[in-house]
Parts: sequence; structure tokens; C-alpha cells
Amino acid sequence: MKPTNPFLSLDRHIMGDVYTTTEVMDNLTILCDDFGSRFGGTPGEKLAADFMKAKLEAYGLSNVHLEPIEYTGWRRGDVKLEILEPIQAVLPCITLPHSPPCELEGIIVDLGDGAPEDFDKRADEIKGNIVMTTSEVKPKGSTRWVHRMEKNGRAIIAGATGFIFVNHYPGFGPATGGIGHADGASLIPGISLAMEDGAFLQRLIKRNGRVKIRLTSTDQIEPMTSWNVVAELPGTKYPEQLVMLGCHYDGHDISQGAADPASGTVALIEAARVLAQYGADTPATIRFLLWGVEEIGLIGSTQYVEKHADELDNVRFYLNMDMAGAMANPGIVLNKWPDLETLLLEWSDEMALPFGIEQSINAHSDHYPFLIAGVPTGGIGSVGSKERSGRGYGHTRYDTLDKVDLRNLREASALAARLAYRMAMAENWPAARRSQEIVAELLDNPENKEEETFFAKLDEYYAQMR
Repeated sequence: MKPTNPFLSLDRHIMGDVYTTTEVMDNLTILCDDFGSRFGGTPGEKLAADFMKAKLEAYGLSNVHLEPIEYTGWRRGDVKLEILEPIQAVLPCITLPHSPPCELEGIIVDLGDGAPEDFDKRADEIKGNIVMTTSEVKPKGSTRWVHRMEKNGRAIIAGATGFIFVNHYPGFGPATGGIGHADGASLIPGISLAMEDGAFLQRLIKRNGRVKIRLTSTDQIEPMTSWNVVAELPGTKYPEQLVMLGCHYDGHDISQGAADPASGTVALIEAARVLAQYGADTPATIRFLLWGVEEIGLIGSTQYVEKHADELDNVRFYLNMDMAGAMANPGIVLNKWPDLETLLLEWSDEMALPFGIEQSINAHSDHYPFLIAGVPTGGIGSVGSKERSGRGYGHTRYDTLDKVDLRNLREASALAARLAYRMAMAENWPAARRSQEIVAELLDNPENKEEETFFAKLDEYYAQMR
């Protein structure tokens, strides 16, 4: 027997509207072509925040405002990579955000994909030299996902004087990504190379045993202000109860950041638009959050969680939409909430939409500050993907508007709107905020524990070295 859909009329209004307008692509075009990367400290960042605020107001959202974020920012300067031995040559490169200015000479130590255990095995070689790893997130020999920040951090603790990050995708150029710490700059400079130039250095090392380079850069670290954009549809019965949808809007300065993150940004705004039009009368409040400066440390969402700590007990769910509009057949990735998986499966049948559901945890998007605070969290993601690991065009200069498909934007927008409405309509919500003890137990498994322990060690190291 097919399940009854109590929200069939609303679903039809949402689907009909989303799939018969280009509003979501029109907004993406403006964010990318008019405002560029929206990277922290660029002119386009504030223009984008003001544009999104105006759009949300025009769509009929309430309490639309900007919340300022004070932080230590970074401006790109010039950089040069010179091979000094065994040949003399210059290779194109870029610095990684929060890399400090430098004049540095050293020997390259090639750690391949940068598995954590390799940093320990080769610690004597690393000390006083420059580590080179690829951007592969699943290194050979490692059983878990290893982020760029961890590779840079392990290089620092091992005594490296510099860090080289080599894109593992051919033809995409250098891949960017932050390497800073909570209080600003990385302790060592970091640069990124295209796969082809990294492979050239690997061949030089293999043939000659030793490659010496010189790095010079003029990047700047300075105080900056960014903004979170906030809007909501107030609840009519339990206004203090919150369903939250969030996505960052800042890309990296070398690119438009069209897929990562702006596809998710505009899908969130589109969900807000259609819910304001057709689904505004919900018992609980639906709040829409567009985060600043995610790319250099989840800064906007982290500050929000700190400043709004008194509201967290009332958050039913935080749905993260980072890159949501760049995925074909999007599903939901829950951060270990089995009761919610049961409910989502029921809704999938009710909605006549067989979306995938997975349970996992990672620390590298804006859901994480909420997860650590115990809030029920998850996100729109690519469920069951068999694609090769990594970002593809993401974090490169080729993450441009032409890579994003209107159909994917529509699917993410409609899915987010329909789920958010059901979450806000529920009379008895099955998930409650976790205690800090339960959060600690959740993270206490071999994969999460190793990463958590390492970053705690890195925090201590920074505190000693500052």
C-alpha cells in the first residue's frame, strides 16, 4: 500500500515552481560572474552578502540581517618557486591561504599521498626540510580520509620548514585550500602545484636523490571582517524551535567557486524562496544561514555557534548544503542519527522520491561546530558515490559557472525545501541535543579518534610555538 502524502499540495507547488523558473541559476550567475570568488577580504564578499540579504528580503523572509565576523584574514601576494639543484628552473605555483610570507631554501622530501604513518616513519628526513604530498584524501596504506590541514599539521610537528601540496588530478592546475590555525597563519609556508609539475619534481628526486628549491612569497596576514547572512520563517506555534539550513558562500580567491560552494548557496536561497511562498505557516521556525569565511577554518559557523549557544537546545536539525547543487541525485548524509534515518526513509516513500541516506562524520564543513555542540546534524551529499576521491574542479581556477547544471540545482533546492518543511511541521521531533559526554563517545572510534587526537596535539604545538 502506497503511503499517504499529507503535504501533497505543498510538494506540487514547490516542485512546479522550482522546475519552471531559472531563478536559482540566475542567482548563481550573479554570485559568480558579478562578485567573483567572494573570498574573505575581497570586494565581492560584501557585495555578495548584501545581494543575498536583499534577495531574501524580496522573497518575503523575516528577520533578515547580517552578523559581523571578526577574524584574522589573509591576502595573496606574489610567490616564486625556483629549483636550485640539480637544475635551475622556475615552476608555476600558488600559495595556500594563511601561508605566511617567506624567503626559504630547502630540500624536498616526497611523502607521496601523505599517509599519517609516513610522517612518523620519515621524521628524521623531514626535520629541517620541505614536505611534498599530493591532494589525495585517501592515501595508499591509510584506512581513513586525510585532509590537507592534517598533512600540513603533521609536516609542522615533524619539523618541516615548508609544505608543498600537489593536485592529484591531471589538467586542473594547482588546488588551493587553507592551512591556517585558529589564530591565523600557518607556522610554515605552503604552496600548491599542478599534478604535472609535482610529477616532474618526483622524477627529479628519483633520478638525482636530492632536489633543492627556493620559495619566496609576499602574502599578508591582517585583521578582517566578514558576515553571516541570516533569515527566517517564524514558527506559529513553537517559534523557539528551530530547523536550520546552512551553506557558506565564500569560495577561494583563485576561482568563482561555482560548485563549491555557490551551488549550495543558491539552492538554499531557492528553498527559502519557495517556502516563503507556499510553506510559511509552520509550527517551528525555519532559519536560513549563509556562512562567511568557511574556507579558511569554518569561522562564520563556529562564531555563530558560540554567540547563539543559548538557542542550541531548541535546534531540531541543522542541514548543511555545502556544494549541494553540484550533485546528481543528491541524498542525505546524517551524522550518526539512526532514529532520523528511519524517519527520512518514511518521508522518502511519502514524497515519492527515493533519495539515498548514509551515516558518517567528518570535520570539514559548517555542520561540524553544530555536531560538536551536540545538535542533530546532517547534509545534502553524494550518497554511495563510486567516483574517485577528491574535489575534482573544486578549489581550482576551473570551478566556474559552466560546470554547474540547472537540473542539479533544482533537485537540491526542492529536496531541501520539502525536508525542511516536514521537519518544521513535526509535532514530535525524535532527536534531541546530545550531551558532551555522548559527543565524545561518538568520536571515540579509531578513525575519528586518531584525527581528533592529532589536532589536539597540533593545538598544543601552536600554543608552544607562538
